[in-house]
Amino acid sequence: VIPPPVIHIESYSEDSISFSLKMTTNIKVSGYVVNLYWTFDTHRQEKRTLIIEGEKSIQRVANLTAHTPYEISAWAKTELGDSPLSFVHVVTSGTRPVSPSLKAKAINQTAVECSWTGPRNVVYGVFYATSFLELYRSPHNTTTTSHNITVLVQRDEQYLFLV
Repeated sequence: VIPPPVIHIESYSEDSISFSLKMTTNIKVSGYVVNLYWTFDTHRQEKRTLIIEGEKSIQRVANLTAHTPYEISAWAKTELGDSPLSFVHVVTSGTRPVSPSLKAKAINQTAVECSWTGPRNVVYGVFYATSFLELYRSPHNTTTTSHNITVLVQRDEQYLFLV
């Protein structure tokens, strides 16, 4: 039986998490698959996937959000097949940024100008869809470091926007 990998949180800060991966077995490990999950504004679960080569590994994941719960799951790729999943949870330190204040204004039938307030030198995600279900499951999205963006939409539809 292949055991799950051990995920150990080495350290964390406002914007990063460092963790180690190892197996407690003599089975040869060729690498790991790691998923990092977090929830964006209770509407959208985000995921970042890391493919890691080798047997032992210390990884650092950066560009995270302060005071946000993250779930790390991992499994090992071995000579006998894939291991079961392991999970750990960690909350980054610091103070979570204030949610931006969004204004969306139709420019014409197919363009909407979105603008918001918030800190400088960060990346913003703009999510939009025609229903709450679509906004949660599979929204259209784009990222920007600006405080405004023009989004192209389908004519004769109503949209929900989230930044």
